[in-house]
Amino acid sequence: MSLRQKLLLLFSLTVAAAVAAVAFAVLVRIRHVFEQRDQQETALFVSQFQREFQHRSAEVASAVEHLAAAEHTRSMAYEIAQSGDSAPYLTEATTMAQDAGLDFLEIIDSSGKIISSAQWPAKFGYPEPSAIHGRTPFLKFEDLPDHTTVLGLFAIRPVGRSDTSLPQQVRLIGGKQLDRSFLADLPVAPGMLVCLYYDLPHNADTGVVSQADGDPPAEFNSKRLLSANGEVPGAVRYQPLIDSARHSGQQQSAILYLTPNREDSVNATAIPLKSDSGQVLAVLTVAISRAGMVQAQQHIRAIAYGVAAGGIFLAIIFSLWITARVSRPIEQLARAAESVAAGNWDVQVPERGRDEVSVLARSFNHMTGQLTSQRDRLIQSERVAAWRELARRLAHELKNPLFPLQLTVENLVRARQLPAAEFDEIFLESTATLSAEIANLKTIIGRFSDFSKMPKPELERIDAKDVLARVHALYSTAAGEDSIRFELEVSPQPMPLDADPELLHRALSNLVLNAIDAMAEGGALTLSARPKGGRVELRVSDEGAGLTPEECERLFTPYYTTKQHGTGLGLAIVQSVIADHNGTISAESRKPTGATFIISLPLAPSAS
Repeated sequence: MSLRQKLLLLFSLTVAAAVAAVAFAVLVRIRHVFEQRDQQETALFVSQFQREFQHRSAEVASAVEHLAAAEHTRSMAYEIAQSGDSAPYLTEATTMAQDAGLDFLEIIDSSGKIISSAQWPAKFGYPEPSAIHGRTPFLKFEDLPDHTTVLGLFAIRPVGRSDTSLPQQVRLIGGKQLDRSFLADLPVAPGMLVCLYYDLPHNADTGVVSQADGDPPAEFNSKRLLSANGEVPGAVRYQPLIDSARHSGQQQSAILYLTPNREDSVNATAIPLKSDSGQVLAVLTVAISRAGMVQAQQHIRAIAYGVAAGGIFLAIIFSLWITARVSRPIEQLARAAESVAAGNWDVQVPERGRDEVSVLARSFNHMTGQLTSQRDRLIQSERVAAWRELARRLAHELKNPLFPLQLTVENLVRARQLPAAEFDEIFLESTATLSAEIANLKTIIGRFSDFSKMPKPELERIDAKDVLARVHALYSTAAGEDSIRFELEVSPQPMPLDADPELLHRALSNLVLNAIDAMAEGGALTLSARPKGGRVELRVSDEGAGLTPEECERLFTPYYTTKQHGTGLGLAIVQSVIADHNGTISAESRKPTGATFIISLPLAPSAS
């Protein structure tokens, strides 16, 4: 991945992460604020509902109290007590309920039986279990002639309680139904839905019966969940919350998803309504729409997406600008550094501006200038040193044969005065000496000439086994005469090389001759070849006197030799040949265990 791509990725991730973090924090905060608002509105509504419920309870109690204290009611109660006949008053409860604005009203005698019922006239003579309640208003279910049951708020009052002239006490039970009109009168805030749920077990004889204390709640019926406007859409979604409130008897809250659309979700609270005995008779639900919160979150999310897109776009622009200002000059510096590493020390990079990158470019150009200058001086110094060393070596090598030549010539000059027979003898000896020393001079000059004119290799496809076999065949017979055992260890695998067979043969021959010279008392000389990691490793090992580590390091330096006689160019020539074949050569030795020369050459491309 390039620096440009890394910068673009880094900027984009930074912008996206920052926007995501801010958006997440805002969304969490919005949700927290809306939930707090919903809780406050729910708590406010619950308190208002309690006040409204107490107000309704007071209205019902006051209406029943007013009827019980009325003169007409007291007269009715007196006549019933005197005559014991309640038949004339079978419909009296209906008229009284209409006058008091009550939905339910029953007149109960002292034995707890119904004298008159406004809501169900045919129930006269039936016992009324609720006649035992005290003065506190209470909730109870009321059966109707159509075999339905409704929930009502009731109060019970005795007729003429302070009148001691009544031989028996007559009581009134009156109440109002908790229905849609009751829900419509509640103070509901915008976005709030108030519902009432109640249900009873079914009885095959009477249709519906009242639920006794201790009985488990009946199975949930979504049609029983009513609002001021009628049935509630998605009522079945309220079942878990309502069932929890019915079973626990405690107020419960939850988030309900009425449809797959999140905007239709609500924060719902279920408030159980209980009888005097603590039995849950109904559940009032307060649902506050979360549409505003969801829309706000979606709006924030859309803004976050827009900001993220804009930020990423700006990151792209900024990364391009950074690329132009930073990464492109750095890439130019990297390419220039590669050129310097490849040997092109004259490379320069553009210098623009005064920032750190420009300072780096100027420093790089100054460095390459210094390197070029130092290289030129170094090359010149090396050339001078090389010529000096060459002159010194050449003078040293030529001095040895020149001294015998000089002595021979001087002897010839002195022998000219001798008799002819003696002169002829000295002349023959001197000419032989002159021929030998001249041949020695030719050899020395030839070696220097070979070193200075190393030919370029002419590459062809050969096998390393063939090269070693040729060297072995050439020197094994001669080596055997000097008590040297010539051993050949070659891997059976193909080891193809792209090499000059003559130059490679010459280099190996030089190493073999050096090994033979190192084993004056005989020993084993081993030639080996084996593939090793995409290369071919050739080894020439002897059992001679060995070399010191310092000698192993300097062996391939021109004009360095460990022999008493020699130019020190043989191993330098070998190293030059191996280097021309893209190979390496090294020496391993520890006195007195012999030496090993290791040549590593690349396998031919088709074989690697």
